[in-house]
Amino acid sequence: MFTFGRRISAFVLAFACAFFTWTAAQAQSLGVAGTMQGKIVDATGAVIPGATVEIKNPVTGFQRTATTDDSGAFLFRNVPQNSYHLAVTAHGFEVTQQDVDVRTSVPIELTIAMKIASSNEAVEVRAEAGDLLENDPSAHTDVDSVMTAKIPLESTQSALSQIITYSSPGVVADSNGFFHPLGDHAQTSFSIDSQPISDQQSRVYSNQIPASAIQSMELITGIPPAEYGDKTSLVAVVSTKSGLGQTLPTGSVSASYGSFGTVGSTVNFGIGNSKYGDYFSANGLRTGRFLDPPEFQALHDKGNSESFFDRADYQPS
Repeated sequence: MFTFGRRISAFVLAFACAFFTWTAAQAQSLGVAGTMQGKIVDATGAVIPGATVEIKNPVTGFQRTATTDDSGAFLFRNVPQNSYHLAVTAHGFEVTQQDVDVRTSVPIELTIAMKIASSNEAVEVRAEAGDLLENDPSAHTDVDSVMTAKIPLESTQSALSQIITYSSPGVVADSNGFFHPLGDHAQTSFSIDSQPISDQQSRVYSNQIPASAIQSMELITGIPPAEYGDKTSLVAVVSTKSGLGQTLPTGSVSASYGSFGTVGSTVNFGIGNSKYGDYFSANGLRTGRFLDPPEFQALHDKGNSESFFDRADYQPS
């Protein structure tokens, strides 16, 4: 009974510390993700309310749409660092397009002037992969949440390792949820929302970030920038999902069952507005083949793993 009480007290203390840490840091930036904002005006400089602004990366599949307010302003938060094709449409104006390169967490300010349409015609805007110019000299692979949703995962507990294994060239699966890149497997580093993690990740020896919480990843397999330290084999730059801008609650619940009595479950939920946001994800796994034994028939190999992810954001302006 005393042990149970101590565990509850430790849990409450950890929760309180996490809450106050978030409160003290609530005005910080969105980590490695960027912010794109600006105004839509006409040739005279007058603002255009009700214009539709779309940003899209055809390579990763990332796409966002916003509508300008009464002051002609638009805002995109938690935009993964990458190159994007921006298109603006408004009634009575020609379609305006340009490319925007997001490579910093500092907000990018844009003022886009639209021309009055000379005639009434339907215009279909399409952004091809060849339209975007990649300016990053490092050998890397961009992975978006649209791509991760299509990757068949063995379990939610080793989702990060499996996504890296299946989407990055030169990476192969290793035992017990590890992966092995080109070079020394210990020369791997993670940067999750600008927080460096140099420890190895596996479902057995550590909890990984769930796949449902990943907004995008940049997997650097050659010439990593100095800002990520001295790891030379692979650097995984991860941007997590945020509830900012989600005026309507979104979420999902899933369960799975497989061989060796494997049972898994996942719960995701996100909600927010223009200033506040919260994204929550919980995963659980129990299996009769927790480790990778050398024999075909697993004996005394039952194990379970649980993970909890929550991201809370507050932007005062």
